Amino acid sequence: MVKITERLVALDAFRGATIALMILVNNPGSWNYVYTPFDHAEWNGCTPTDLVFPFFLFIVGVAMRYSFRRYEYRLTGDLLKKIVKRMIIIFLVGSAMAAFPFIRQDWDWSHFRIMGVLQRISLAYGFGAILAVSLKPKTRWITSGIILIGYWLALWLFGGPDPFSLEHNLVRKIDLAVLGAGHMWHGKGIPFDPEGLFSTLPAIVTVLLGYEVGVLIQTKTDKLEVVKDLFALGAAWGVVGWIWGLVFPINKSIWTSSYVLYTGGLAAIVLGAMIWVIDIKGYKKAVQPLVVFGMNSIFVFTASGIWGRIILKIKYNLNGEVVSGYTYLYETVFRPLAGNYNGSLLFALFHVFMWWLVVRWMYKNRIFIKI
Repeated sequence: MVKITERLVALDAFRGATIALMILVNNPGSWNYVYTPFDHAEWNGCTPTDLVFPFFLFIVGVAMRYSFRRYEYRLTGDLLKKIVKRMIIIFLVGSAMAAFPFIRQDWDWSHFRIMGVLQRISLAYGFGAILAVSLKPKTRWITSGIILIGYWLALWLFGGPDPFSLEHNLVRKIDLAVLGAGHMWHGKGIPFDPEGLFSTLPAIVTVLLGYEVGVLIQTKTDKLEVVKDLFALGAAWGVVGWIWGLVFPINKSIWTSSYVLYTGGLAAIVLGAMIWVIDIKGYKKAVQPLVVFGMNSIFVFTASGIWGRIILKIKYNLNGEVVSGYTYLYETVFRPLAGNYNGSLLFALFHVFMWWLVVRWMYKNRIFIKI
């Protein structure tokens, strides 16, 4: 029997790999030259890039199980205070990122985007945590099922003529009514927010699936049994999600219920595989670079996002044309070096390596910024 130790290195490595991939897909040299696996699906479907966000929320759920042990998994006043405080801080950090740089002459608050990645993490974590420690195990499963089925029915019954399309989905209607068009994302040509309010509801279930996996890991002392159970559970979730996707398409932008189960299943399988390789077979040194990323995940995501905004604001003259520092770096260094697509990928890999050097220095100096 291979026993569970207090800390799973595999979970830290999984978190680090997810963050590294997030930096990679967020920083191509040019959005015109991105290999398909490193870009989101146009609408329905799921690329490796579409796994990043649900994997992170899944990991949040697993980690919650470890974090809440000191509170004996009960919603005490102290735990509630901790959850709410963390919710508020993460949401405010996300809002600060959206507002950066803070001093702008052309600032228009009527077009300030309210939701975003960190804002969704905040809400999904907060409500997921409260449900996790407030409900009994059987009730958690029932609640998750009700959320996923209810979300499907709501979009199907109250959407437009094509209820799961970009223009007519209920998610967009609710966000327009609550947030207003000016406070939503316009990346697809119309006001629609892929991190909107209503679509955060099934994202809470993604966190709860992670929490249930955390329960499984802590309940069983034999790691081999844990791995087998994670493979079986992941396969079941994934197959059900794929079948459900035939009528309720797998879609990250509106975070469909099929997408929750499909990505949750893949996350469980990946975590199971990493536990087998790292915590059972002992390949811990090989994944140390990933662990380094995982120990300051929120910080490096936030800092890398701010860095991207900074170099976009810096202006250079390139062949008589004024371009951003971001474009200048790609056009003068990486594109000549490796061409359009490979240069764009190399630019992204450079950013992953650059931020790894930062978090490695922090790790060596025992600097861990936790929220």
